[in-house]
Amino acid sequence: MSKRGVMNFFQVASLLMVLVAAAMLAAVTTMHFAIHGAEVAVPSLKGMTVAEARSETSGLGLNLDVDNRYYSGAVAAGHILTQSPAPGTVVRREWRVRVAESLGPQKVEVPDTTGHQQRIAALELRRAGLEVGQIAQLPYGKAAEGIVLAQDPPAHAHGIERPSIGLLLAAADNTAKDGFVMPSLVGWQLGSAQAQLAKIGIQSLPPTMVDAPMPAIGSGDQPIAAPIRPGAVVGEEPPAGSRVFQTTMVKLTVAR
Repeated sequence: MSKRGVMNFFQVASLLMVLVAAAMLAAVTTMHFAIHGAEVAVPSLKGMTVAEARSETSGLGLNLDVDNRYYSGAVAAGHILTQSPAPGTVVRREWRVRVAESLGPQKVEVPDTTGHQQRIAALELRRAGLEVGQIAQLPYGKAAEGIVLAQDPPAHAHGIERPSIGLLLAAADNTAKDGFVMPSLVGWQLGSAQAQLAKIGIQSLPPTMVDAPMPAIGSGDQPIAAPIRPGAVVGEEPPAGSRVFQTTMVKLTVAR
């Protein structure tokens, strides 16, 4: 092969290598955009109205769900209080962004449902714009089954966090000698929990105060958890479901 032929061969080979390299680079770039082009950073939604937040997330290809509502004196009604995932989190398009909406300051009067049947209590709460929250039952021979023994927050409470009221209902008595079934008091305010224990003659030890645990950011289908308020019961001993007697000393762990 002549010298010119050899040079032409190397020129053609070099050109082919450049073309192959360019094709590979284009393929890698296309793959990169195919993967990362489907990802977006979650915007900060706090303080926006629900409509504004829905428009913002929709423009990024995200879905918005309002899965909790809380009272707030700091954030106007209809505006976003919290969100999950947190702002700046990189997620795929079509991801579900869950938010909690502010109901504004508490304006409803919490009715007194103690002594009423559960159905009547639920009606009274609905009339006041509230709903029935956590329900616990306690065998108690001095009240008919289904009667409300205690509620949390208590009647006429101010500064409540969410529009739901927990109820403690009387269950069928299983005789005093067998004791009582310890109800779940977690989430109740200390005063309400102690009052309901005192109602059946059970005393509680001085509470153990702990720093309020930070709720984890919701994931999947888990609802966004509200911050734990100071004074809320976060643990109890004996645990819920245990047999307790009037001689039992209950120990409550409470958030500072």
